[in-house]
Amino acid sequence: MAAPSVPLMPHATAAWLVDNSALTFSQIAEYCGLHILEVQAIADDTAATKLKGRDPIRAGELTREELTAGEADADHVVKMARLPEQARRTSGPRYTPVSKRQDKPDGILWIIKNHPEISDAQISKLIGTTKNTISDIRTKSHWNYANLQARDPVTLGLTSQREMDSLVAAAAKKAGIDMSVDPEKAAADRAALINQLQAERYAAANAPETPVSNTPGTALEQGEALFRR
Repeated sequence: MAAPSVPLMPHATAAWLVDNSALTFSQIAEYCGLHILEVQAIADDTAATKLKGRDPIRAGELTREELTAGEADADHVVKMARLPEQARRTSGPRYTPVSKRQDKPDGILWIIKNHPEISDAQISKLIGTTKNTISDIRTKSHWNYANLQARDPVTLGLTSQREMDSLVAAAAKKAGIDMSVDPEKAAADRAALINQLQAERYAAANAPETPVSNTPGTALEQGEALFRR
């Protein structure tokens, strides 16, 4: 699939164009691959929270001539000078956004509980954490262990389902665990589940109705006595 024709850092580039050009918000949004409301939000940011701009001309992603043409004509579609070089994944630890780093221990705990066959080294590479952190969670000596909740790292956005499935399969194969599903066992489990659900529905439909108590001292009698007063 072809790489999108947008700057490497679209929000930072939009911030620079808002401050340093006469392009319309629509032109900036189109060039950066953003929604016009995102550009509006960038322009409205206060000085304390404003993004640090990234000069697309210096980055080689926009020519001065193209910028000038866009400033002269509001209908002109500003084009990229060249596509940015895509960052390549290295063999080092996975980068995790700051907003998600606090979720890592929960994801590690989930893997430890649900897939003990996965090694610390594999968890470290998958989630991007240290082996010491994983060891502390395994031994329950992590400083915040009492507050950890085992949560699926895929749901937390720490990894993809494809990477998780691939790692589970590789770890199971190395540990000699048979991951294949027995068709007969699967059919039996399904039939047992259906029977259980049917039994529960039948019991609920035929449960006797509890009669309303009208013995002395009940709420009903008390209410009638108050009414007679």
